[in-house]
Amino acid sequence: MNLKEFFKLYPKVALAFSGGVDSAYLLYAAKQYAEEVKAYYVKAEFQPQFELDDAVRLASELGADMKRLDLHVLSAPYVKENPSNRCYYCKKAIFGAIMEAAKSDGFTVLLDGTNASDDAADRPGMRALAELSVLSPLRTCGLTKSQVRQLSKEAGLFTWDKPAYACLATRIPHGEEITPENLLATETAENYMFSLGFSDFRVRSQNGHARIQLPESQLTLLLEHRRAILTKLKEYYKTVSLDLEVRG
Repeated sequence: MNLKEFFKLYPKVALAFSGGVDSAYLLYAAKQYAEEVKAYYVKAEFQPQFELDDAVRLASELGADMKRLDLHVLSAPYVKENPSNRCYYCKKAIFGAIMEAAKSDGFTVLLDGTNASDDAADRPGMRALAELSVLSPLRTCGLTKSQVRQLSKEAGLFTWDKPAYACLATRIPHGEEITPENLLATETAENYMFSLGFSDFRVRSQNGHARIQLPESQLTLLLEHRRAILTKLKEYYKTVSLDLEVRG
């Protein structure tokens, strides 16, 4: 099955839209092949502002209908406590909110951007999607992440080379309580490093201490800005260290 055939089977769809590579291309495809599509973006504490900005920009460029939903996800059961399956409870809350809004708008089919490269065994949130009967067209059609990027490039989508970006909660180790304060520290620290030219990196937190992970190719840039980074991040963290098990 390809996406054109998929949307013949499901011509009227709602889409859980994150502004990332996968859901961006899926929205593009739905605009091409579906009779009607409406995108839903959930703004919760775990999503940084730039993700919303990208979602709004992409929807505007495609002429797509997008609705923003605001959700206090830390109030959802077990999310704040941050157990190892936190993603399951978070996805249940987020997709539950989307399904409720979509149903009110007349949509009964909800899609997400899971692709064929995503490992179901390594993503607790995918259990929630299965329980809620969310469909994943990219996965169904066998499209991998690299294929989605290539197709996005061919379609002229600015998201084609956007780095993967897991939610802010992933920077906090399981078992450590998630608070508005440590989420703000993460977003502020990573925004600052983005402004210095870093990409595809993480500022991880543990009990108030920051640990920077970044590609080996950016170590020189880190040394150039070492003092400024220390000064900025120590406004929010007790200590700042570099994880030497860097990704290539």
